[in-house]
Amino acid sequence: MSTAQSLPDRPSRASLKEILRDFPNLVRLLYRLIRDARVSKADKAILAGILLYVINPMDLIPDLLPVLGQIDDAYLVALGFLRLLNRAEPGVVEEHWEGQSDIRELLHSIIRTSVFYLPARARTILLGKSRLAPAD
Repeated sequence: MSTAQSLPDRPSRASLKEILRDFPNLVRLLYRLIRDARVSKADKAILAGILLYVINPMDLIPDLLPVLGQIDDAYLVALGFLRLLNRAEPGVVEEHWEGQSDIRELLHSIIRTSVFYLPARARTILLGKSRLAPAD
């Protein structure tokens, strides 16, 4: 995907199943990272802000809309985790990760899947002119 106007390929069923399978692990990871002293206060604040956004039913795409309402949430959660992966001490995130998938690949998959399903207006608001990493 190169811009907010173009879409990544349609996510495969296997990709969607992987995301759903590892969702409980992402929740546990979030909890553990917020409690880990090696994670900076700024990163904890960002994760907490994302968590508050996710539990708020009225956001960019209201959560009252089945499936669509959770897509922007998933996108922001994945971005927050990727930011933390890039900023935290090596191995901190991986130490707390219990999922079957590689955490980086999973997060990129969540972002690509979210972007695919985001309505055009929300995609433009969330992405602007940013670029996503290409699918492997």
